[in-house]
Amino acid sequence: MSATGRGVSARSATADREIVISRVIDAPRELVFEAFTEVRHLSRWWGPDGFTTTTRSFEFRVGGEWDFVMHGPDGTDYPEWISWTEISPPERIALLHGESRDDPNAFESVLTFEPDGAATRIEMRTVFPTKELRDEAVEKYHAIDGGRQTLSNLATYATELLREGEN
Repeated sequence: MSATGRGVSARSATADREIVISRVIDAPRELVFEAFTEVRHLSRWWGPDGFTTTTRSFEFRVGGEWDFVMHGPDGTDYPEWISWTEISPPERIALLHGESRDDPNAFESVLTFEPDGAATRIEMRTVFPTKELRDEAVEKYHAIDGGRQTLSNLATYATELLREGEN
């Protein structure tokens, strides 16, 4: 039972503010987690198709921050900022993501990394402060397609690492 006493789960209470994207990646969970959490890997795959990433600072620890710029294929720069709020290797990462540290529209994401045989199922669950901000992210910034492309880029990169024997 929820706090409302009506049996509504917290997850369904946020459904109109959420985007959930998942993908199976043909690489072990530890490798996929590493590719997501080490700055030397992130710039090689992060972002939708055609985007590149420049990291200004990166500290992967609870309370640490990743300050970066995503460069769009049209030349537009998008300042980005992430603060890590939970890290449970190699299973889960929670983060706050906005344009800057003080962004009132920052959203929360939880990533889970689950074994799927020899592969990994990654799920990215993002909750926006309001339904309107979620809808704007989907309509204006193509967040669902961009998220799928980003996980596809991660999948390609992780399988390349696996073939090269890197860990």
